[in-house]
Amino acid sequence: MWEQKQVLVTGAGGFIGSHLTEALVNAGAKVRVFIRYNSRDGRGNLEDLEPKLLDQIEIIAGDLRDADVIERTVKGCDAVFHLGALVGIPYSYKNPREVVETNIMGTFNVLTAARDHGVERVVHTSTSEVYGSALYVPIDESHPLQGQSPYSASKIGADMLAESFYASFDLPVVTVRPFNCYGPRQSARAVIPTLITQALACKEIRLGNTETMRDFTFVADTADGFMKAAQSKEGFGKVINIGSGREISIGQLAQIIIKIVQSTAEIVVDEARVRPSRSEVNRLLADNRLAKETIGWEPRVSLEEGVKRTVAWIASHMNRFQIGKYQI
Repeated sequence: MWEQKQVLVTGAGGFIGSHLTEALVNAGAKVRVFIRYNSRDGRGNLEDLEPKLLDQIEIIAGDLRDADVIERTVKGCDAVFHLGALVGIPYSYKNPREVVETNIMGTFNVLTAARDHGVERVVHTSTSEVYGSALYVPIDESHPLQGQSPYSASKIGADMLAESFYASFDLPVVTVRPFNCYGPRQSARAVIPTLITQALACKEIRLGNTETMRDFTFVADTADGFMKAAQSKEGFGKVINIGSGREISIGQLAQIIIKIVQSTAEIVVDEARVRPSRSEVNRLLADNRLAKETIGWEPRVSLEEGVKRTVAWIASHMNRFQIGKYQI
C-alpha cells in the first residue's frame, strides 16, 4: 500500500524513527521527515542510512511546538507517523516543562494539522511507561494509566488528545504503545546500549535497579508494528501494545549480555542511576493479543538474537559512546 504514498514521519532523527523511515522508503513510499532543528544541520540517526536512500527523503527541520511549521509539513501527506517527542525519563526530572510542552502541545499541533488537511491515517506513538508499575500482568490496553514521571504524564496527555481527536473529529488515528525497544542506533540513554558498552570496555557494569522487569522488542519488529497499524483500518480509535510478551529483569539481561560479549565485568549498583522510589516502574510485560488480532503483528526476532545484532553494531560504533557515563 505504500507505493508512491506521501508519508510524514516526525521524530525521524530518533532511534525508532530512523528505522521506520528506512522501512517506508524501502517499501516505496515518498517520505517526508520532520526533525528537531539544530545549527549544525545534524540529522540524527538518519545519517546512518545509505546515501542513496537518504537522498530520497525530504527533510524539514523545526520544533514540534511551532504550529505553523507543523501545518506546512503535514500538508499533502496521506499518512502521518508521529514519533517526535522528548523521551528521556531522567531528563524529564530535570526539565519537566520542556518535556510537557513538546510532547503535549507538539502532539496537539500534529493532530490539528492532520485533521485540517484530511490525512487518511495517523499513527500516534505512546509508550509502555504510561502504565506505570504493573497492577497486573500481562498488561493489556485496559490497564490503568499512571503518571509516575513527568515524561509518562506528558505521554498520557498526548494519548488522550489522540483519543479525543478520534472521538470529536473522526480523525483516523491509531495509538501504538511500544514496550522497551532496542537495537542498532540506540543511544546510551537506554539500558541495553549502556550494558553493552560497559561489558565491552569496562571492568564494572554500573546499573541502577537490577530487579526491575522489562519487556524488550527489537527495533525492526517495532517498526513493522507501526506500519501494520497504519495499514489496517481496524486499529482506528484504538490503543495497541507492541511488545514481545516476554519479561526479564535488568540483572538477568546483564548476564545475557556478559555471556554474549564474553566479558568478565562485574555488576555494580550505582545509586546515581536509581530512580526515585515512587517514580520507578518495577514491572512491564505486554499483552500483545490485540496487536495479533487487529493488525496481524507479532514479534519475530528473539531477545538473544536481537541482542547479538545490537552488540555487533555497537562494537563497530564505540566511538559514539561515552563509556560508563550516566547519560540522561
